[in-house]
Amino acid sequence: MLKKSLKLSIIFCFLLINLSSQQFRKTNVPEWAKNAVIYEVNIRQFTPEGTFKAFIKHLPRLKELGADILWLMPVHPVGEVNRKGSLGSYYSVKDFKKVNPEFGTDDDFRELVKAAHSLRMYVILDWVANHTAWDNPWVKSNPDFYTKNEKGEFIPPVADWHDVIDLNYDNQALRDSMISALVYWVKEFNTDGYRCDVAGMVPTDFWQEARPELDKIKPVFMLAEEEKPELHDGAFDMSYGWKSHHILNDIAKGKQTADSLIHQIKSDLKKFPPQAMLMRFITNHDENSWNGTEFERLGKAVDVFNVLNFTLPGMPLIYTGQEAGLNKRLRFFDKDTVDWSDLSASELFRSLGKLKKSNPALNAGEHGGETIFGAVSPSGKAMYFTRVKEDNVVLVILNFGGNTETLEIPGSMISDGMSLKLGEGVRNPESGRNLKAELKPYNYSVYSNR
Repeated sequence: MLKKSLKLSIIFCFLLINLSSQQFRKTNVPEWAKNAVIYEVNIRQFTPEGTFKAFIKHLPRLKELGADILWLMPVHPVGEVNRKGSLGSYYSVKDFKKVNPEFGTDDDFRELVKAAHSLRMYVILDWVANHTAWDNPWVKSNPDFYTKNEKGEFIPPVADWHDVIDLNYDNQALRDSMISALVYWVKEFNTDGYRCDVAGMVPTDFWQEARPELDKIKPVFMLAEEEKPELHDGAFDMSYGWKSHHILNDIAKGKQTADSLIHQIKSDLKKFPPQAMLMRFITNHDENSWNGTEFERLGKAVDVFNVLNFTLPGMPLIYTGQEAGLNKRLRFFDKDTVDWSDLSASELFRSLGKLKKSNPALNAGEHGGETIFGAVSPSGKAMYFTRVKEDNVVLVILNFGGNTETLEIPGSMISDGMSLKLGEGVRNPESGRNLKAELKPYNYSVYSNR
């Protein structure tokens, strides 16, 4: 009996080890996504008209800014029953196969996609698979698609989301209908993928079921609004770097240090499969509207945190208005147009985009270079690291604080031909010799041998 128990224990341990070391199934990441900058488009607030046609005029500027992937917030009609505000939430979807008339027509949207493609930009749609508006046609045609309480009533997925009701993914017919809708936009409008809202609230096996159906049409790019490694098992290419984002907010407030950030980045690199990309951001539609502008949360450190996000492993996000120094919380359920009168903040994004494009070490996921962190300053406010891929080396030195910081960069991190690309500092550090980097408050130095 003892021998039998021992044998079973050995088998069980072997299975655990085998499962833990099992590699996630890789997705077919489009080539154009491997070194991309993603830009979140808030169509409603982008122009006074709030239409596809008006937005198209901005495409050349966004291309010059360095945007490669345009993530459009939901373009579907917004529910009217239990609507929030005058225009409602984009995430209260009335019909998954229709365009919001507030934005224009099917042909207008088709023209937007064509115009973006002509500039070698790609369009992904925000997709809300977890819930629908109360007046979605499925409510009457397929009430079995929805989750219900003990009384048989429709229910919101979260208490204060009273404008939407929860979908039931135990129903295979719902899954088939949702996949049909996902396929529709790629086939009919030649869109390039999806950003999936609250992706972790939908069963992972649904996304694993949907992805191959989309890839049959064309290689698509899939972004999950979630931070779970398992979503990268044959489903998503990229997920949110939420934990590191929150640490940035805390560093700006003096609640955490650069050591905390480095620990989190290293943890992510171990926890997520090599092919996984994490989206790096200091703001997005949720953060801006509900948690405050980037300037409210990060103060004078906005630029240095943008430099960080463009150089860390992953893909950087620019949200509507960042390049115009947007310093107001955009209303979520009502009209609130972005002021584009001052685009001076665009120059940093353009420079960062060029840096990213010219250095393969800054590619996303396994396509980029190894990240090697150096020592943090005694104050915990300054840090440095290199990204290394073959003969390409990028050195990044950052000061998140309000005092001048000095860091000693070892000569092993200084490569031949390295020169200053962004910020202030020694223009041509000598290979193999230690570099004494003195950074003014909220400043940065970025070096590269390309």
